Amino acid sequence: MTMKKMTALCITAAMTASLAACGSSSSTTTAASGEAASAAPASAASAAETSGGEKTKMTIALRGGSYAKVIESCLDAFEAENNVEIEALELEYEDLHSKIALDGANAEGTYDLVMVGGSWLSEYAENDVLLNLSEEGYEFDEDIIPSTTVGCKVDDAIYLAPYFGNVTVMLYNKELVEAAGYTGDDIDSWEDVEKIAAAVQQTGKNGYVTRGGSADSILTDVMPVMLANGAWIVDENNNPTVNTPEMKAAIEQYTALLETGMTMEKDDIVAQIDNGDGALAVGWPGWYSPTEDSNGSYTVIPTKLTDNGETLSTSVYGVWSIGIPANAPHKDLALSLLNYLMDPEVQLSTIDGGGVPCRYSCLENEDVLAKYPTMSVVCDALEVGVYRPIITQWNDFNEILGTEIDNYLQGVESLDDALANAQSQLEVLMAE
Repeated sequence: MTMKKMTALCITAAMTASLAACGSSSSTTTAASGEAASAAPASAASAAETSGGEKTKMTIALRGGSYAKVIESCLDAFEAENNVEIEALELEYEDLHSKIALDGANAEGTYDLVMVGGSWLSEYAENDVLLNLSEEGYEFDEDIIPSTTVGCKVDDAIYLAPYFGNVTVMLYNKELVEAAGYTGDDIDSWEDVEKIAAAVQQTGKNGYVTRGGSADSILTDVMPVMLANGAWIVDENNNPTVNTPEMKAAIEQYTALLETGMTMEKDDIVAQIDNGDGALAVGWPGWYSPTEDSNGSYTVIPTKLTDNGETLSTSVYGVWSIGIPANAPHKDLALSLLNYLMDPEVQLSTIDGGGVPCRYSCLENEDVLAKYPTMSVVCDALEVGVYRPIITQWNDFNEILGTEIDNYLQGVESLDDALANAQSQLEVLMAE
């Protein structure tokens, strides 16, 4: 891939010294269940919103885990410069989605900035939950990977900024893959994956490890195999397309892979790959940032079904974006915070803490690649990924299809019945 000449934005000093913008994390609460970036990010908003020297209280709602921690690590400088105190709420996926939606119905909202999943925009835009950033003068600069902005716009209007470049990758254990006669660079087809998984299983270890436990996790795991088989869940008009021969072949192939390993939680998957108990798994950069010396690594999800097959886009986007509620209580400060968090140098400084920017200048930075060589994999995958449908019904769609696939995997239904049932339910859903 051609190196984008943007390294001036992310100078080496930002990698070797702690950027003033990113100190210790701010106040955090954990829940159970353009051009615009060129402005001086930390001081673009005046502290005039304060009175009598008191700090302005801001609240931001973030996806829990590494996604939230990266943002929290960068808040101290902004707080000091703007005389604000930011409470960062760490919320689980469904809790975050519902809280943003429900709070959007209030005249004045609770949140000044929110982290948004890739399939939520259509629903939020339809219900006027998010601020139109284009109307506030925000623009994407040329350093941001263009494909990551697709899920941030409605027509030409920008509602979100791509912050965390999550995209599916193929995790692998270097030693187990090499023992099977491969290197990470050799894994470019699902035929390769099957051969490696089978060989590793013969040694008594897990060949292919998967994540179960929810409809979303199951569907996400299957999606790259679907795409490699030429299957997808909707057509160009968002009509369901799940009961097809290609889909059946994909799920049969996925089932065969399951038989070479086992299903477990994401932290256990990472541990399996890193300690050499498992060879391969679909994962996310947000789970794991291996260094040059790590036992585990990752490569782009295989783009071909067979070694001689057609090259297809098989990586699935899970980009986490940031936006501002339309009813944010401190809109001007929120805009300044968004610009600050999207600043190239601020984003570069997050990588050591697990950050994955959607910027060429960060992912292709020489110092970053020397320490985290897999960032080049992330960059490649982000350029060619596939979005899950951006539809208002996505949460229900996801639940229906993932549940029916799980019904088959658990032996509750035949595969033919599961796909037929999913198709009929989804057609009803999309007709509503």
